Amino acid sequence: MLDTLILSRIQFAANISFHILFPTITIALAWIIVFFKLRYDQTDNPVWMRAYRFWVKVFALTFALGVVSGITMSFQFGTNWPGFMARVGNIAGPLLGYEVLTAFFLEATFLGIMLFGINRVPSKVHTFSAFVVAIGTTLSAFWIIALNSWMQTPSGFELRDGVAYPESWLAIIFNASFPYRLTHMLLASGLTAAFFVAGISAYRILKGDPKRAPRLALKTGLVLAAVFIPIQIFVGDLHGLNTFKYQPQKVAAMEGVWETERGAPLLLFAIPDDEKKTNHFEIAIPKMASFILTHDLNGEIKGIEEFPNDHPPVAPVFFAFRIMVGMGILMLAVAWGGCYLLWRRKELPNWALKTLVGMTFAGWVATLAGWYVTEIGRQPWLVTGVLKTADAVTQIPPSHVGFSLTLYLLVYVILLYAYIHTLKVMALKSVKVEEFETKEPLAGGSLTNLPKSTQEQSKGESHE
Repeated sequence: MLDTLILSRIQFAANISFHILFPTITIALAWIIVFFKLRYDQTDNPVWMRAYRFWVKVFALTFALGVVSGITMSFQFGTNWPGFMARVGNIAGPLLGYEVLTAFFLEATFLGIMLFGINRVPSKVHTFSAFVVAIGTTLSAFWIIALNSWMQTPSGFELRDGVAYPESWLAIIFNASFPYRLTHMLLASGLTAAFFVAGISAYRILKGDPKRAPRLALKTGLVLAAVFIPIQIFVGDLHGLNTFKYQPQKVAAMEGVWETERGAPLLLFAIPDDEKKTNHFEIAIPKMASFILTHDLNGEIKGIEEFPNDHPPVAPVFFAFRIMVGMGILMLAVAWGGCYLLWRRKELPNWALKTLVGMTFAGWVATLAGWYVTEIGRQPWLVTGVLKTADAVTQIPPSHVGFSLTLYLLVYVILLYAYIHTLKVMALKSVKVEEFETKEPLAGGSLTNLPKSTQEQSKGESHE
């Protein structure tokens, strides 16, 4: 039977894996929604309002699930990891509190205006609300990544009787890995939301939606993905160099380097063997790992042997890293290929639309793989050099943890199915909705205030 430590780690992994699915969409989706609203304000074109209205509803649904799943994360600090708050709660507690006070309240309050204030507040106030919600989602990421980065590369504190006390909040928040992790996460959210928007829009078009709104949304998602993915590759390289400096044991696991060597090859594929400390079935590019990490073909990479009893399990980190990179390459090909087809044909063929539908949740795969690299790669430490995972776990019986884990998994499966099914229903329902409705206001007033010629043109567009 699995012990309490392993079960608690599995439970936390399940909770964080489910929770992160939703913020990784909403962080960037909020800014896409702002773009739709600004385009509407600039053009008075009701098509942008239709796109805005649809995606605000999707955002609200996703935000709600993110809130619900986030609550269970807080519970676990008390139920499964009491040693975490006991040892580093003086730092973790305020950072989590700042996230609630500066981000969650903003999002929750102004999202209400976005959903229910469209006909009740001036257009400028509505646009301002969209901005505030987007700022709130970014602030939320800021504080959570600040805490996670501090756990990876802690600084700005002192230990007194084994308890961490803050000395400099600037040093705590802006620790050595924070800028790279925050930028990497924001771009990951941008890519996740871009493919999410493009995929659902492609699904609507395949289901016979003739309107302009899903086509504008699809184009927006594709262009964003095409722009973000090369930037993400560049930032990912910088992030890897930072990790190589501060967490070399994690990089050794990512690259499958068991013994310290110069001119280490880049392993495209291998099966790491933790017991024999070797790799099987290697497919490698000679010296390329050293070149990427040290910018020297004969640069030295420390192997797992340099960190006895102080390194992560190699296989899960090794494979998760390659899944993340592989998905990034696939995203690059799909985004650039889709943009090329749009440029040449103005419309995507059915096979390209089906590809985008298949890539709707591609960002989830890449994000989860990257998160596993980050979190498993930190082991055996919960806070690097300060608190080991085994020292923070609860002492309750394994059966209790196993029972709660089973319930969590059951609820998460149901919620995930319900979420995807609801998205499908919303997309299908939007196919039958007019391009715009006369009750929807324009930036300067309502549609009934438009000149007659404009109204007639708009009515024609609604039946395209």
